[in-house]
Parts: sequence; structure tokens; C-alpha cells
Amino acid sequence: MSTEVMAMAGDVFLAAGKPGGVQLPEIETSTRRDRLWDVIVWDDPINLMSYVVYVLQKVFGFSEQLATRHMMEVHQEGRSVLTSCELEKAEMFVSRLHRHGLQATIEKQAG
Repeated sequence: MSTEVMAMAGDVFLAAGKPGGVQLPEIETSTRRDRLWDVIVWDDPINLMSYVVYVLQKVFGFSEQLATRHMMEVHQEGRSVLTSCELEKAEMFVSRLHRHGLQATIEKQAG
């Protein structure tokens, strides 16, 4: 994006793109939004499946069906991505899961 900018040099105006003109570097004006973070819950041999479902419902507001689906994914695959959100919110979710005795971490999404 090239913008014609007038710069004053003494009493002379110099225009970019004209002989003797000044070319200013392009500046990124849009701010890139922070990447999202995945909240991951991990399998553990301690907590009962019904308890994990209960915690997911309480912490995330999941329906029983969705919480059960995530619990089964953890049980079968060893982990489940519960949500993707900004860093502070992801840290809050992980903290709440830890308080309930579940193993959870966050991972930065690629891209």
C-alpha cells in the first residue's frame, strides 16, 4: 500500500513518487489478534468417568452429552481439546480444572 505523502523541506514540498520525492516505509496498521490457545484435559487413572463429566459440566457449562463425549475422548485417546480461547481465559479454565483434580494444560494453536 503506497501512500503519497507530502513532506516539507524548508519551503519546498516533496511528494513521494515524484523526482526528488521521499518514499516512506509501509507501516502495518492493523493489529494482529492474539493466537488462540487450546485447553486440553488429559487422561488420569484416578478420577471416575462420572466425576470428569460432572466437572466438565460445571466448569464449561457443557451438556451431559457433550461432557460425556469429551470424557470418552480422554478415556480412549488420552486427551481432549475442550475449547480454544484467549490466553487469560484458557489459564482460568486450566486453573479451575486443576482445582477439581483434573490434569489439564494449554497449547498455543499453530498458525
